[in-house]
Amino acid sequence: MGASAGSGDIEAYLRRIGAERPVVPDAEALRRLHLQHLRTVPFENLSIHLGEEIVLTERALLDKVVRDRRGGFCYELNGAFAMLLTALGYDAELLSGRVYGEDGRLGIPYDHAAVRVRTADGPLLADVGFGRHSHFPLRLDTAEEQADPGGVFRFVATDEGDLDVLRDGAPQYRLELRPRVLGDFEAGCWWQTTSPKSHFTQSLVCSRLTEDGGRITLSGRTFVSTAPDGSRTEREIPEDELLAAYRTHFGMSLDRTPVTPSPR
Repeated sequence: MGASAGSGDIEAYLRRIGAERPVVPDAEALRRLHLQHLRTVPFENLSIHLGEEIVLTERALLDKVVRDRRGGFCYELNGAFAMLLTALGYDAELLSGRVYGEDGRLGIPYDHAAVRVRTADGPLLADVGFGRHSHFPLRLDTAEEQADPGGVFRFVATDEGDLDVLRDGAPQYRLELRPRVLGDFEAGCWWQTTSPKSHFTQSLVCSRLTEDGGRITLSGRTFVSTAPDGSRTEREIPEDELLAAYRTHFGMSLDRTPVTPSPR
């Protein structure tokens, strides 16, 4: 990690995700770190609806994820994870992606941030900030299908030299392979947190992977529990129990309830 982070930050980050420091920064250790991150650090956009500024600096991300035990969305989660991996001796760098919308169109530039990790076994894509995605890092040097608890993934090269990331045959996002730095994502982050066209400004979400490979999600007042086989149950949480739900299911102590956006 950079000058703003000390060795204590590394140990605190590892405690935050319930992981041990790898003896060797290899692909197998990365798999464990990746899975533990998904299980413990929620994918959430609550800052937008709490009136909190999202700052893309190393110190701010560490304070939010480690000290305050919060989550975040792609820029925050993968930005923080890339810092941790680098501090642990990995060759990790941020990549930019554009997410496919429901209409099949690509989103704005710098729509998504992911992490490329170069290992002795080849380059891997680590992504702990896309919500529902692979549980483990994916090999970037193959076009073959890769089975994962989160689905079957495949990379398809584009004419421009980018890679489309497919899950179960459906394109998720288009990945550029040029290395980026946190500051490159500031304009994209601003758009995601302010534009009425951004789905992050239109809805509340807090979600994480569970120990059994399922997922729990709190969207507004709707709590969704998804089993590993895809079956799901839903229930509405009373307004006065929301703060307790965030604390119980996601380990987050909020001082006020995020305001659900009005339908547009």
